[in-house]
This record gives sequence, structure tokens and C-alpha cells, in this order.
Amino acid sequence: MIEREKRRVAYINEMIESHHAPELVAMGERYHARQLTRIAKDICRRPSVRVVLIAGPSSSGKTTTSHRLCLELLAQGKQPVALSLDNWYLNGDMIPLDEHGKRDDESIYALDIKQLEEDLNALIAGKEIALPTFNFTEERREYLGDTLQLEPDSILVIEGIHALNPLLTAHIDPACKYKIFAAPMSPVTLDGHKWVPTHVHRLLRRMSRDLRTRGKSPLQTIANWPSVRAGEKKWIEPFRKEADARFDTSMVYELPAIRYAVETALQTVPAASKEYEVAKQLLFYLSFFEGLEASYIPRTSILREFIGGSQFNVG
Repeated sequence: MIEREKRRVAYINEMIESHHAPELVAMGERYHARQLTRIAKDICRRPSVRVVLIAGPSSSGKTTTSHRLCLELLAQGKQPVALSLDNWYLNGDMIPLDEHGKRDDESIYALDIKQLEEDLNALIAGKEIALPTFNFTEERREYLGDTLQLEPDSILVIEGIHALNPLLTAHIDPACKYKIFAAPMSPVTLDGHKWVPTHVHRLLRRMSRDLRTRGKSPLQTIANWPSVRAGEKKWIEPFRKEADARFDTSMVYELPAIRYAVETALQTVPAASKEYEVAKQLLFYLSFFEGLEASYIPRTSILREFIGGSQFNVG
């Protein structure tokens, strides 16, 4: 086992160094494609399903998963429509507080559950609804004139961290729902002894996205990570057993690609900061891998949600 895992890391690096990175990336993408095809076929075998709910912890790749699943459902003859739970967030001044008196953006009660259920039930009944959009800059929900009405063969594909929580869709017929838990599920062992836990994969993904889209430094991402993890344990992990299917968003080429995206920025975390030890550990993990340039990664890849360049609207 140990020798096999040593060879796995060596194989990944050899593929990159010997200019066979496209084949390495293709292996990872085939793994995802096979899973998504299987899930889409399972959904289509259940004619009563009108709503597919995709949940998972932070930086699991839920948004890209929803778009790629839509493509698979389209190939199966369905008319999928992708939506994000983010658009039903409450306005900023209505977000509940946690036990410390701070805003709890991770809480399910940060969503307008009543309005969401009303809208979903109306759509399932064939009615037209006004489609909201959440303005994150101004922290308020907006109605900009967009509407939605489902066709008889339409399937809603909805993603969000709370999608599997029974509170969210308590008054929707269970036969209409299909639930998916999406997250990295394949931890990497570097030498048979040292493991890279899957939550570290997600932290590195989030760091890459924060750098690119939110102007946050690795120090800031690391500092916020414990509260993110606490929210996941409270609001997401208890409901993973509700899923009809699981989708492993791990990628064999992920750590080489993430190294290329975040290593230099990680090295700027000050040694005097309390975040330094985490940064040092992350750099240690990444040091086992050769860097992989983004040019090798297809625009439909889940990793593009974090390193940029996705062909999907992933924010």
C-alpha cells in the first residue's frame, strides 16, 4: 500500500515532467464524467423527479457540478434549469446572529425559506415565478424582471450548501426530489504516512478563488477557515446521509494545479502571524508535486471554478 502510494505521487510528477499532462488531466475529467453520467441516468429512471438538490461543504465545486449535470441531463432528453440557493438569501440586515452575537452567514436561516418553497412549489405546478437575483455588493435580493416557468420535461438543478437540509424543502413532495452530496472524497497520501486531508484540498481551492475574485490574501483565507469548518459541521455534515447519490469532486491533477496557482502567494504569510503554521503545512503538502499550468485544464473542469477561466457562470 505504502509503495503504491509513493508510486502514485511519482507517477503524477512524471506525467507532468514528461509533457504528458494532458493525459493526466483527461484521467481526472473522465472520472468526473463517469460519475455524472451515472447520476443523470439514475435521475432519468425516476420520472417523478422535478428538483435535483446539490449540496456540499465550501469549495466542493457545487456550481460547476450543477452545470455539468445539466449537460448530462440534456443528453438524456431532459430540459434542465440550473439555479443557485444564493439568490434566496435574506437581505444583509436580516441575517441571523450566532451565539457570539456575530452575523451567521452559514446558517440556513440566512435564506428566505418560505419564499423559496413557495417558488419551488409554484414551478413544480407549472406556474411562472419572478426569479430573484442576489446583489452581493449591496447585500440585497433584487427582482430585475426575470421570470421562469418549467416545461413538462424540465428539471430544476439547484445547488447550495443547505440543499440537503430537510427544512429547506419540507413541504415539497419527496418523490419530486433527488439529492446529491458533492465534495472531494479521495484524500491523497504523499508517501504512505503523510496524508493530505480532503478539507485541505478545499482550503486550497478557496484560497485560489479568494485571491482571484475577492482580493483576499492567503492569511485572510486561513484565518476565516475555522469558522467555515464549524459552520459545515453544524449545517452540512449532518445531512449528507440524506443524499440519493454522492459525487466525488477530487481530481488526480488538482494539487499540482493548485500549487501553480497559490504557492507564491502562500509564501507571503508572515512568520510572526498565527496563520503561519498552517501556511507552512500547506506549502509542505504542495512541495511533493510539480506545478501544473492552467493552460492544460479544460474550461469545463471543476477546478476552473477556483483558478478562473470557466466556461460556466460560476461567479
